[in-house]
Amino acid sequence: MVKQETWDIVQDIRKHKRRPAKMAEQNMFSGLVCCADCDGTMALHRAHTMDAVKNNFMCSTYKKRGKEECSGHYIREVQLAAVVLDDLLRITHFARQHEALFVQRINQRNSAETRREIVRLQRELDTMRRRDAELIVIFKRLYEDNVLSRGVTNEQFRLLSDEYNSEQAGLKERIPQVVERIEKLIASISDVSRFIDKAKRYTEIPNLTGELLHLFIERIEVGERGERYSRTAEQKIAIHYRDIGVLGAFEAEETTTPVQIAV
Repeated sequence: MVKQETWDIVQDIRKHKRRPAKMAEQNMFSGLVCCADCDGTMALHRAHTMDAVKNNFMCSTYKKRGKEECSGHYIREVQLAAVVLDDLLRITHFARQHEALFVQRINQRNSAETRREIVRLQRELDTMRRRDAELIVIFKRLYEDNVLSRGVTNEQFRLLSDEYNSEQAGLKERIPQVVERIEKLIASISDVSRFIDKAKRYTEIPNLTGELLHLFIERIEVGERGERYSRTAEQKIAIHYRDIGVLGAFEAEETTTPVQIAV
C-alpha cells in the first residue's frame, strides 16, 4: 500500500513536470523555486555553452514584463543547490540529534508565526470572496442597464465587462491558492513528527535529487541581491519545508537556516 505522503509528493512532482531540456536533464527544482517579491516562478535558463555551472534561475515575471514589474533575482543553479543541500543537512541533523528541542522550537514558532500567517491569509481570503460576490452583482446590474438602455452604451458595457471579468478571473485563480496555503499551514502545526521521521530515514544525503527535494521542501523563495548586479552582495533565500515551514536559527553552534548568501 502506498503511503498518503508518498502519493501526495508523487502527484506534486507530476504536476510540475516538464519535458526535459534538449541540452540537459530535467530541472530537479521544477515547481519549487519562486521570486520572493512578485511570487512568480523562477525559470531555469541553461547555458548554451554546455557549461552547467553557468545555469541560472531568473524571475519569469521580469523576463516576460520587464523591470517595471519585477527584477531578475538571478541565482546560479549550482549555488542554489549548495545552499539548499547545506540547510537540509543541518536541519535534518538537528532534528535527529536534538529531537525534543526541535519539537519544542517548532511548536513555539507554530503557536506564533504560523497562526499569525493563517489569520492574515484568512482575512485576505474573506476579502477576495466578498469582492467576488460583489462583482457578480455588479456585472448583473451592468448587463441589465445595457439591455434596458439605462445609460450604459454597448461600448461602455464591453469595456467594463472586460475589466470586471479580468478581475474576477484573477480572484478565481488566487482564492484556491490561498485556501491551499491555509490548509497546509494548519496541517504543519501538528506535522513536526513527520519531518523527524523523514530526517531519520535519510541520515545520509550526498546530493540532491528531484524526489528528495519534493519530499522535504514545499517552496524556495529567492530574494533580490542587496546590491543589484553585484556578484558579492548578499541574497536572501527562504526555504519552506514540508510539515514545518520556514525555520530560523536554533542554536548558533548547531545549525542555522542560510538566509543570506554571497553569490
